[in-house]
Amino acid sequence: MLEWKKERDGATALLIKGARRVGKSTLVEEFAKREYESYLMIDFTEASSEVRSLFDDVSDLDALFFRLQFLYGVNLKVRKSVIVFDEVQACPMARQAIRKLVKDRRYDYIETGSLLSIRRNIKDIRIPSEETRLVLYPMDYEEFRWALGDEVTVPLLRQAFDSWHPLGDAVHRGQMRNFRLYMLIGGMPQAVESYLNTNNLGAVDAVKREILELYEEDFRKIDPTGNMGRMFKSVPGQLNSNASRYQISGVLEKKRQEDMQELLQDMEDSQTVLMSYHANDPNVGMPLHQDKGRYKMFLCDTGLFITLAFWDAAYTENVIYEKLLGDKLSADLGYVFENAVAQMLKASGNELFYYTWPTDTGKHNYEIDFLLSRQGKICPLEVKSSGYRTHASLDAFHKKFSSREGARYLVYSKDLRKDQDVCLLPVYMVPFL
Repeated sequence: MLEWKKERDGATALLIKGARRVGKSTLVEEFAKREYESYLMIDFTEASSEVRSLFDDVSDLDALFFRLQFLYGVNLKVRKSVIVFDEVQACPMARQAIRKLVKDRRYDYIETGSLLSIRRNIKDIRIPSEETRLVLYPMDYEEFRWALGDEVTVPLLRQAFDSWHPLGDAVHRGQMRNFRLYMLIGGMPQAVESYLNTNNLGAVDAVKREILELYEEDFRKIDPTGNMGRMFKSVPGQLNSNASRYQISGVLEKKRQEDMQELLQDMEDSQTVLMSYHANDPNVGMPLHQDKGRYKMFLCDTGLFITLAFWDAAYTENVIYEKLLGDKLSADLGYVFENAVAQMLKASGNELFYYTWPTDTGKHNYEIDFLLSRQGKICPLEVKSSGYRTHASLDAFHKKFSSREGARYLVYSKDLRKDQDVCLLPVYMVPFL
């Protein structure tokens, strides 16, 4: 955000998109307070019809700014103030006005929004090209540690990763306890705040359920048939099935993949899910070879994922809390680890891809959970929540693609080490890849 302010100097608006309740409004208002002499913030989910109507005709900008300053009681200063369009998807004409507002150059502009590309939110308007776009994800592990008052751990973990120096059993056990707490709570700011205020995971779970119910309401507005909501709720079950892709037919009877492309695009645009596409040719330039019809779906936040996975169980019956905190996560709950890895990779700026291919017998498939492109090479990741003695998929991938392969990683719950040329990486170090 600071780079945008300095380098673009008003030549573009900053558009920050992300899932609902991820903290966009709070972040932007704090930035406006710190970096400008004054700011004017319009929340279009609450703005009056009078305010909304101002953007129907922006031919007279002097009149527009004059009325906004009176309505909001703010004195705007040329090149020293910012106007924030919060939840701009609720007023499409305001977003369309960005082109003229930016050209005027009097003030800076920041937009926040979710569901920005849904058809009803962009119908009949011209999408401005004068936008610098950023995505805000849930708090990552380092930010979570900051919230708990710990600014030391993650830099030390990076040092250990850079030197590939094991932590030792006692230190590693402590780090896994810390990371399991992050998986349970997640990175949604309200859930983290609830934990800080109450130290009660039951209260945290209630907050996460409220967020999930809000998402379901959003899906119902976009898709009154309920198909979108059913697909969202089925994410944990689909991952737990160990299928090589999300099976629409297993969620929605008589629905084919090609029939659901628009809904899938809307789900991805909502930022509530993370899409991992099958790379038909695992090589540099994987987006050129991705298969849009073969994908896995993860939740944007692992804390929400855990709550959704046990939606029908009361908090006191939610065995996964006990298992995670007690380091008793069984192999059949490894899908929680896989979602956490997907979330961390995405927050670090990676697109998500995976790869499957049949074994020699053809009776089952090898699967690489994630593929990363690094320095002209492909780095395969296999995720395991428990055992690490075997890594058949990594070995088979090496045999098949050794000429294009970089480092190989097994992400797991043990300490940092190497097994010949396979790098065994504790899950909390994934952000450093």
